[in-house]
Amino acid sequence: MRHLISPMDLSVKELDDLLDLACDIEKNIDKYSHACSGKKIATLFYEPSTRTRLSFEAAMINLGGQVLGFSSADSSSAAKGESLSDTIRVVSCYADIAAIRHPKEGAALVASAKSNIPVINAGDGGHQHPTQTLTDLLTIKSLKGRLDNITIGLCGDLKFGRTVHSLINALARYSNIKFILISPKELRVPDYIRDNVLKANNIPYVEADKLEDVMPELDILYMTRVQRERFFNEEDYIRMKDYYILDKPKMELGKEDLLVLHPLPRVNEIAPEVDDDPRAVYFKQAQYGVYVRMALILTLLGIKVD
Repeated sequence: MRHLISPMDLSVKELDDLLDLACDIEKNIDKYSHACSGKKIATLFYEPSTRTRLSFEAAMINLGGQVLGFSSADSSSAAKGESLSDTIRVVSCYADIAAIRHPKEGAALVASAKSNIPVINAGDGGHQHPTQTLTDLLTIKSLKGRLDNITIGLCGDLKFGRTVHSLINALARYSNIKFILISPKELRVPDYIRDNVLKANNIPYVEADKLEDVMPELDILYMTRVQRERFFNEEDYIRMKDYYILDKPKMELGKEDLLVLHPLPRVNEIAPEVDDDPRAVYFKQAQYGVYVRMALILTLLGIKVD
C-alpha cells in the first residue's frame, strides 16, 4: 500500500508514468469510465476547498466509483474532539482510498501511519500540496511539451504557499530549470526550501521584488494569492494582499509563448482582463486537475486499464 504525502514520494520515472497516464485519460476518458466500479473515495476536508475537493470527487465519479466524506471540520466528529488518527481508522472501514486536507502541517503523514487504505495529502497547512503540483506539471507538460529547460517565475506568497513549495521540490529534479522568486521580503521562500532544495542541488534562482522587471525572461509565470488564513496579523495581510497584480501592461512584457498558471482561487492578483489572453491557462489547469487525480487514484489502488 502506498500513500502520496509529498511530490517526492514519487520517483521521476513514476512521476512521468503518472503524467503519461493522465494524458491518456484526457484523450480516452471513456476507456476509464468503469475502472473504479465498486470503489469509494473518502474526501476528508478539514479546511474549505472548491477545486481540490470537487476535482477528487469528479475524478472518482469519472472512474465509475463513489464518494463519501465531509467538507469542513465542523461537519465531522472533529467538532466533538475526535483525533485525526481515530477518524482515519474509522474511515478505513468505509472507503478504499482517502484524500485529506488539514490546516496542520504533517497531518496527512500522521493519518497515513494509522490508515489501512492509501492516503493522499490534499494540502496540509503551509507545507505541501502534492496533487496541485501534479496538476501544475501536467499543465506545463501538455502545453509546453516539456518539464525541462524552463525558466519559471513564482510570484506572490512564497512563504506560506504550499503549492509553491511542492512545485519547487518537483521541478528541481528536472534539468536546466531556473527559478525566479518574486515576492516582498516578508513573503520570500522559507530557508528550508532555499537551502535544502535550491542551494543544495545547485539550482539557479534569483529573488526579485518587481514582477515587471523579470517578465521578459519567463517561460512560465506561476501566480499565487496572499493567503489571509495564513496571517496572524490582519494589518500585515492588508498591506501585502495587493502587492502584485498581473494586468495587460505587464502581460505585454511577456514572451509570446508564456504560460500563466494559478492554483486558484484568485482574489486581486490577476486582473479579469487577463483571462482573455491565450497565455492565461489557469482554467485549463483546473481541468487538468481532474485527469491527474484520476491517474493518481488508479495508481495508488493498483488498477490497470488496457
